[in-house]
Amino acid sequence: MYIPFSKIPLAGNELKYLKEVLESGWYTSSTKVLLFEQLFAAFVGARYACAVNSCTAALHLAIEAAGVKAGDLVVIPVMTFTATAEVVRYIGAHPVFADVDYDTRLMSPGGLQKILDKNTGIKAVIPVHYGGQSCVMTTEDKTGILDICSRKQVVVIEDAAHAFPTKFGDKYVGSFGNVTCFSFYANKTITTGEGGMLVTNDETLYNRVKVMRLHGISRDVWDRFTGQGALWEYDVIAPGCKYNMPDINAAIGLAQFEKAEYFRMQRQRCALFYMRGLSDIPNIDLPVCREPVENHSWHLFPIIIRPEAPVSRNRFIDLMNEQGVGTSVHYKPLHRMTYYREAYDLKADDFPNAERIWQGTVSLPVYPDLSDDDLMYICQTIRKILS
Repeated sequence: MYIPFSKIPLAGNELKYLKEVLESGWYTSSTKVLLFEQLFAAFVGARYACAVNSCTAALHLAIEAAGVKAGDLVVIPVMTFTATAEVVRYIGAHPVFADVDYDTRLMSPGGLQKILDKNTGIKAVIPVHYGGQSCVMTTEDKTGILDICSRKQVVVIEDAAHAFPTKFGDKYVGSFGNVTCFSFYANKTITTGEGGMLVTNDETLYNRVKVMRLHGISRDVWDRFTGQGALWEYDVIAPGCKYNMPDINAAIGLAQFEKAEYFRMQRQRCALFYMRGLSDIPNIDLPVCREPVENHSWHLFPIIIRPEAPVSRNRFIDLMNEQGVGTSVHYKPLHRMTYYREAYDLKADDFPNAERIWQGTVSLPVYPDLSDDDLMYICQTIRKILS
């Protein structure tokens, strides 16, 4: 038996929509991308959506359009993938690293408030909705991340690479912030192979992103070839990027989008199975879900091997692999990455929660195709290794 860490579910209209694109003769951004954008925006409750070739691209475009300049400061959690930090450096701005809560691995409003009070020159904050659970964005007493940043006049750019479809309260992530960036990488709830989506309710920001995602050209390709007048004519109004999503990718995304809630429910099934099957093992900490379980998209199911466990985290991973179970680690925090450690003189003692998480974190398989027998085997294997 071998249970991989991740497996893409393909049980819908992927081949049908791909065939339509191939037969159309138009493979780059056109009707499939437009439809994907429209459906996605309507689903999350945003006015505008812009499909791109990665969440990293979306974050880069969001930062640029939000007016972050070289030398500005941008707060990010230290427990995240490098893309969250690297896009800040793309434009010469500097990340300010925040520790995270131990139980959820999320940026906390209280920790953010302290950083904003201590530092001047902070232009933006990038909260990461880790694992599929939303950060605390707004509260009745106005102490959420959006509330704090609104008072400080700081832009919020949500990194929702893990968070589709995720809710905070009764609203989907993507509906209530300044700008939100999603990922459709191969292991996400829905995939386009490679791809991302930026959503916003800000028309000015959206128009800037549309221009910058394709070389700074004033008219997108589809408009130039289907519009009126001199179809070849266009202008370059800014030094943009090559970040557009092709129709081939959007075709896969449309098919996956049709089953997004089913995929989320199946991931929830896996998560609840783990919660029941592992809750009595004393040597691990399970993820904490602060929102209702159905608000969580369960992109990840990370456990933490405690220091008193009979094996280390690394040995645990090796033993799981020997028993045919794939795992992963999310993440080695950025204060342990050579570039950020040396460029910003980061110390492990400055991030006690992230460091404690890192020492024991392991992500278990969580995807729709896992059967109850698979999940039972994984739980039994964990129990055997840690007993």
